[in-house]
Amino acid sequence: MKFLAFIGVLAILGAIGAGIFFFGGFYNVAAAEPDLGVVKWALVRVRTASIERHATDRPSLQLGDPEVVKAGARAFGALGCVSCHGAPGVKWAKFSEGLHPDPPDLSKVGKDLEPAQIFWAIKNGINMTGMPSFGATGTDDQTIWQVAAFVKKLSSVSADDYKAWTAAP
Repeated sequence: MKFLAFIGVLAILGAIGAGIFFFGGFYNVAAAEPDLGVVKWALVRVRTASIERHATDRPSLQLGDPEVVKAGARAFGALGCVSCHGAPGVKWAKFSEGLHPDPPDLSKVGKDLEPAQIFWAIKNGINMTGMPSFGATGTDDQTIWQVAAFVKKLSSVSADDYKAWTAAP
């Protein structure tokens, strides 16, 4: 019984200490400073769990259709996704290096994500990452699905193809 009381007191003291640390301003929220390991772990875990739970939409078009992928490439450029994520043969904008966490390299992670997860992240944005909600800006679902189709294929898109697909008509 005394052992359980001791554990309870430690838990209460830990919660008070964490509260003082975070709410007392001791935790540095500067984007130039790395997150504490436990904070980074918690933010990644919460983000992943949230996207997995909420990403339930199904595509309204054939994501493997080459014309859909090409339209997605054009929308990827027009919406400004290239600024933070880069594209084949195109470097991301310098300002994106100051985002924290860093924007993911979609040519590496896109192929491992479910289309519904990509769609959800584009449509809704992700808090505390700099990823805006394109649904809130009025981008329609079809365009967002096209971008999701492009992101799924991004790892196999050459710089020449991207340039051709996004060239002005």
